[in-house]
Amino acid sequence: MAILGEIRHITTYRYANPVSFGPHRAMFLPWRGSAARLLSWSARTNLASKIHWISDSRSNSVTVIELGEPGAELTFTFKVRGVYFGIKKLEAFRLEPRAEEVPVQYTPDEWTDLAGYLRPHDDDHDASVAAWSKSFVAGDQDRATDVLDRMLAGFRRDFTYRTRDAEGTQSPAETLRTRSGTCRDYAWLMIEALRRLGFACRFVSGYLYDAALDGGAVGMIGSGATHAWLQVYLPGAGWRDYDPTNSISAGYDLIPVAYARHPAQAIPLTGSWFGEAKDYLGMSVSIAVRKIGEFEDPSEG
Repeated sequence: MAILGEIRHITTYRYANPVSFGPHRAMFLPWRGSAARLLSWSARTNLASKIHWISDSRSNSVTVIELGEPGAELTFTFKVRGVYFGIKKLEAFRLEPRAEEVPVQYTPDEWTDLAGYLRPHDDDHDASVAAWSKSFVAGDQDRATDVLDRMLAGFRRDFTYRTRDAEGTQSPAETLRTRSGTCRDYAWLMIEALRRLGFACRFVSGYLYDAALDGGAVGMIGSGATHAWLQVYLPGAGWRDYDPTNSISAGYDLIPVAYARHPAQAIPLTGSWFGEAKDYLGMSVSIAVRKIGEFEDPSEG
């Protein structure tokens, strides 16, 4: 079954007095490929602007917006409609035997291609992240997928999801120390922990489709906002999704927009403004990810 869906992402900044703006960059277009087809998309601002698209070094689509006039309010409205096929279950892809070893036995070519995703990015001064990662390995005969499942369960059991006003992503050590954080914090801790066990991992920013929202309820953490998770490269299966916030490892729920070695490379919306610091009144974000239809995937026939 494939899902016909629509995403609407609106961000508004407000100021006490008109301010001027530098260029802004947005990541809102879902990845196109075997799992998704985009039918239409648009990017608009309430102020006069010039908009164009570029592709970064990781093949993410980036929207560049150059604002042409000052204002006391700046609104970005992004809309996209497409067909999403999803991945029903990991078992649909046959893992090579070496993918179940810990550490995963990558070939020399894979090591060359994956080097940036294998090397830890943050310092682990007290070795707490390394020690925590090793706690999920039961023994020499442990399977890699067992370790991944245990780590997902560890987030569900031991961590508390907390939103915060501060921008950016916590260090893995801070998320581990407080046993709390946002989806970006959870994903980044799991990435850095798995890299220390020899897994190639990358950060993913995107959207979360929550079927419960179609009926007016909220069923998953992070729905109604941008979401973050990670992918692990397992030979035979390729890059597979793992969402420590909701314990998701397959399905239609995760819609990727940007892939990155670290979170700073996948920020949904960035830019600059010029004025008095006291003029900034805040921002609001409204995101709706909804199903508007479904049809049979012809590949399943």
